[in-house]
Amino acid sequence: MEKYRKHLFGLFLVISMTFLLAGCNSSAEKTDAKGAPVKVNIALNGKMGPLVIAREKGWFEEEFKALNADVKWSEFTSGPPLLESLASNRVDLSFLGDGALIAGLDKKLPFEVIAQTGTGESNVRILVQKNGDIKNIKDLKGRTVGVPLGTTAHVYLIKALKANGLTTDDVKLINLQPDDAQAAFESKKLDAWSAWNPYYLNNVEKGNAVTLNVNKKIFAPGAIIARKGFAKEHPEIVQAYLRVYKKAADWQIENPDEASEIYSRATKLPAELIKKIITAEKPNILFTEESINAQQDSIDTLADAGYIQKAFNYKEQIHKEYLDEAFKK
Repeated sequence: MEKYRKHLFGLFLVISMTFLLAGCNSSAEKTDAKGAPVKVNIALNGKMGPLVIAREKGWFEEEFKALNADVKWSEFTSGPPLLESLASNRVDLSFLGDGALIAGLDKKLPFEVIAQTGTGESNVRILVQKNGDIKNIKDLKGRTVGVPLGTTAHVYLIKALKANGLTTDDVKLINLQPDDAQAAFESKKLDAWSAWNPYYLNNVEKGNAVTLNVNKKIFAPGAIIARKGFAKEHPEIVQAYLRVYKKAADWQIENPDEASEIYSRATKLPAELIKKIITAEKPNILFTEESINAQQDSIDTLADAGYIQKAFNYKEQIHKEYLDEAFKK
């Protein structure tokens, strides 16, 4: 746990510094020449999700044209590095898994929660070697577990261990991004790996791994976010962003075969595998009590474990006004 705290301290020191430096340029959006298009920085968080569909279809460009706005895309492998760019005004709109979301809210980083991505019930699992001697969560005690710290996979691991009478102090955590964890797991340098899709299902389907039974239903809801300064200046663009995001999410539900092909090109994984993933759970940007309660449970769990400073009320972090305005009848 102490090693994890040091990692987070270093991460948020970088974020804090970039946030302070960004203040020097905070008026950049206001100083554009009159009539110049607004630059909208949208960040992809991973290689799957409605944003990937919308970029492929050019729907943001179409929607934003009427608002005199241009899209600039960036890509991140997970939430923690995305937070750094958001703090330095290089990301305006994106989404975060629960780990990075909670850490960012705990540190009062400059973003607002404007919608959700779904419950995340099917998104994360703990993988172990198929023919290994780890058969249940309790067998992880003393073992080496790979996980990208501060992500939704890390929160899932903490919850899974807690549900079985363990903590992260009982295992040896190795901080690895998914591609590095994949190589380490394949070479058996990891006893276990807490991973999200498409990584976990791909390994199970290939026969490389099995998932552990957690004995509890664990939700990992994600959130759609907007940088505060940008949202204040351009609420109409934030509303348009939500409309396009929902359009892409609905299109994915209605067109799973074509959506799978798009994700397959992005991930280099078989479309049949992708289809299993995206049909296991439907995206839903509208807040539900189930997801809100699951997020609050994650906050309370991380506070109890000492990974965030203190628990806070998640409902108070939700800015539903953008959703209400975007889809008002």
